[in-house]
Parts: sequence; C-alpha cells; structure tokens
Amino acid sequence: MNYEAFFRAELDGLRRAGNYRVFADLRRHAGAFPHATRLGPHGATQVTVWCSNDYLGMGQHPAVLAAMHEALDHYGAGAGGTRNISGTSHAHVLLEQELADLHGKEAALLFNSGYVSNWATLSTLAARLPGCIILSDALNHASMIEGMRQSRVETRVFAHNDPADLARRLADLDPARPKLVAFESVYSMDGDIAPIAELCDVADAHGAMTYLDEVHAVGLYGPHGAGIAEREGLSHRLTVIEGTLAKGFGVVGGYIAASAALCDFVRSFASGFIFSTALPPAVAAGARAAIRHLRMSGAERDRMQDRVARVRAALDAAGVPHLANPSHIVPVMVGDAARCRQISDLLLERYGIYVQPINYPTVPRGTERLRITPSPLHSDADIGHLAAALAEIWAEQSQLRAA
Repeated sequence: MNYEAFFRAELDGLRRAGNYRVFADLRRHAGAFPHATRLGPHGATQVTVWCSNDYLGMGQHPAVLAAMHEALDHYGAGAGGTRNISGTSHAHVLLEQELADLHGKEAALLFNSGYVSNWATLSTLAARLPGCIILSDALNHASMIEGMRQSRVETRVFAHNDPADLARRLADLDPARPKLVAFESVYSMDGDIAPIAELCDVADAHGAMTYLDEVHAVGLYGPHGAGIAEREGLSHRLTVIEGTLAKGFGVVGGYIAASAALCDFVRSFASGFIFSTALPPAVAAGARAAIRHLRMSGAERDRMQDRVARVRAALDAAGVPHLANPSHIVPVMVGDAARCRQISDLLLERYGIYVQPINYPTVPRGTERLRITPSPLHSDADIGHLAAALAEIWAEQSQLRAA
C-alpha cells in the first residue's frame, strides 16, 4: 500500500468538502487580550480574537501570572513525572482542596486536560461497576463518548436535554443494575443548558449515579463560579462534577469533584491518571489563583454577560442570524462548510477578526457556524467592528447567492 498517497488523498477529501482545518499562527500578548498578533503569509498583522475559550481573560490576569511566576521559582518547571512515582507536588494538593471546596464535595482529582478527565473517569467507573450501563445525552462531548467506548459497557443514548426520554429508557432496566447518567451543563456548540434538576429527579428515581460535565460553565456561572449546578443550588445532587482549568480559569488541566471514596477509586484504577505525568506545579498554582479570584469576584461574569447581550443586539441590528440560547456562546449559523470557511477567511484577511469556522465532525453537516465567544475584555468598538464586518460579508454573500 502507498501510505503517503492514502494520507494525501484523505486530506484532499477534507479540502474539497471545506472541512480541512487551518491553524492561525497567533501571538497572544499578556495584558492585550482579545487583541493578538497574527503571523501570516503577508507578515505580522493585528487581529481581534472572537473565538477563544479563555472566556474571562483569566489567562492574562495579574494574580494568575504572579502565582505562576512564584511557583516556577519555587518548584521549578515540571512535575518530575507521574504523581505515583515522582510524588505529589503540594501545589496539586492545594488545588484539589480548592476544587473540592468550590463544588461542595469531599474531594477532587486533577488530570492533564478536561478530555482526559472525562475519558479516564467515565471509562473507569463504568468498566469496574459490575453490570453497569451508561445513559448518555445525545449531544455529549467526544471526550465523554470516548470514555464510554473505552469502558466497553452497554450505552444507551437519550434525546438531548429530554428527562422524559431518559425516564423511558431507565424504566426498562433492572432496578438493581448499576446505572450512570452522563450529560453536560452548557453545550458548547449550541449554547443551550441542561435541565439539571429534572435529569437528577429521573436519575434518583431509578437509583442512577449522575455525571455532569461543567467544562463550559465553571468560572462563568454561579455566585462563586462553580458552574450551572451551583447557580441552581444543585451541586449536592450530582455524583460527579467534571470541569476544566483551561477555559473560564484560563490555564490548562481537568478535574473531577465527588466523594472521597469515588475520587480515590478513580485515582487508584484509572490508567489515564496513573500513567500520565502530572501538571506542572506552576500551572496548578495559576489555576488555584484564578479559582480563588473568581470565587470572590463576580465582576468578570457580570461584564461577560453584558458583552454577550451587546453582541447579540448588534448582530440583530445588522441582520446577521445567530442561534438564541441562554448562555455566553453566540453561534452565527452558516449551514455550509465551504461558505463558513470563506466567511472566516474574509473576516481575518479583510477585517482583522479571528473567528474559526466550526464544521463537521464537531457539528452535524448542514449546521456549520461561526462560534463567537464575547469576553469581558471586548470593547464596544470591538463589538461594533465585528457586527459591521459580518453585515458587509452577509450582504455580499446574499448578492452572490441571488445572482
């Protein structure tokens, strides 16, 4: 077999479909976000980033940077290996205590990313509970799905955000059988929010554990930034709360918060934890500083919501369609992969606006979109520039389609 020819042919297929992904070479500048320098074919240009998952700009917050500098000087650069072999840095211990306290749980466990925390925890819990079955929301993230596949247990998919469908599927099962209901709070592509209380009611009625992914909510919602479950007073009803340090908290890493026994169980049996080098202590210190700041300050959350409302109003005034939802995510619906790529390129090259196109397999074919994430640091001028640019492109595109 000509392996190289196969690789090239597959990549050419992605290009023809408009699904080939091109990375923008950006230099973020501490203190200047959401503005950055793009290193492109015509040299360095200035751009405004409108699709970052550093939702609150905590990746450049002075308290975070100071904590990381101090930890780097104190601990050095790396963790030295896995926590099982090289020992646990005290920075990891402090961060896990902070996370457990944030979510009102007995314990927390750190992972290298949100992807790994979902994959390792779901696969371990389901595989080791005798006869376990997973009930999974239809729109769960790829990391959750991969963990379920890795567990090799039976998985049944219930209709998205539909407690009635979940109840029907649970009613068919042996009441004594271990069950795990897995879902997200904020769904990152459509921006809708799960009916957590209703899903917990159904799970409780059938003796099922609940696993809530709060990746796109931690830092951003709740009086202390613990997510949608905290905002709605439901944290105590979730068996496991999973989150990330890479979005609202602005650093990198993932975690679970749960009972001490469950966290210790995952720590002891999850290969994704046991065999992975630990997060650098400086990263752990930066994440803890971000969490501690956001537990005390609601200013960033309030400002973000104000920016989201202003972006939506500006898009409405400009006649640019966007998907309504109750979260901070603003999906501008395009519906065609090639056109989505073209609009993204025009925004970048002509207007200095960086919004990455979201295409299949991240979203279903025919639902391609630009995923805009307003931050507290976007100015009124930034918002006006974005809306005006999209309005001009939309008008051009409409004329081309009509011709």
